[in-house]
Amino acid sequence: MTAGHVEERNQDATVYIGGLDEKCSESILWELFLQAGPVVNVHMPKDRITSQHQGYGFVEFLSEEDADYAMKIMNMIKLYGKPIRVNKASANQKNIDIGANIFIGNLDPEVDEKLLYDTFSAFGVILQTPKIMRDPETGNSKGFAFINFASFEASDAAIEAMNGQYLCNRAITISYAFKKDSKGERHGSAAERLLAAQNPLSQTSYL
Repeated sequence: MTAGHVEERNQDATVYIGGLDEKCSESILWELFLQAGPVVNVHMPKDRITSQHQGYGFVEFLSEEDADYAMKIMNMIKLYGKPIRVNKASANQKNIDIGANIFIGNLDPEVDEKLLYDTFSAFGVILQTPKIMRDPETGNSKGFAFINFASFEASDAAIEAMNGQYLCNRAITISYAFKKDSKGERHGSAAERLLAAQNPLSQTSYL
């Protein structure tokens, strides 16, 4: 479904789509995003060994206005039951996972991914769709979630402003998430912050 080489893509007219289900294909993305405007190119990077897509893709439109419109109407809609994340590719390229990951506890069962995104994106760029931990059989929320910000400034601001605040009638708790495969060490350490500050790719873009 690609048209032309990737390096020739008009970044300003391209959106990044994350959180894609494994059943999603380039043709499905093409049909879906055609509702926002004329599509020029669809690209979903695939694993070299399995040939499976890696959960994200890019859609290029004819104009930047179409890309902006797609971002507004498509962000956080559900595709195969999973909310997808849509933002401008030009902004997303500068955002890498630096470890600004927060844990949110005591969530009301009614809180969904879109509400978390709408609430916490006010503090800065969110890298992936907020992850609410759910029961695999019922799909019901377990009452806690994780959000991965593009900068420590954003995660610090979110913790300071929202810890103890009410969301759907419950006072939520927020802290830095524990690192995977670590002995009780949390994200947000001085070492992590130093690495983020030294990495030129971690400078957040608010395009």
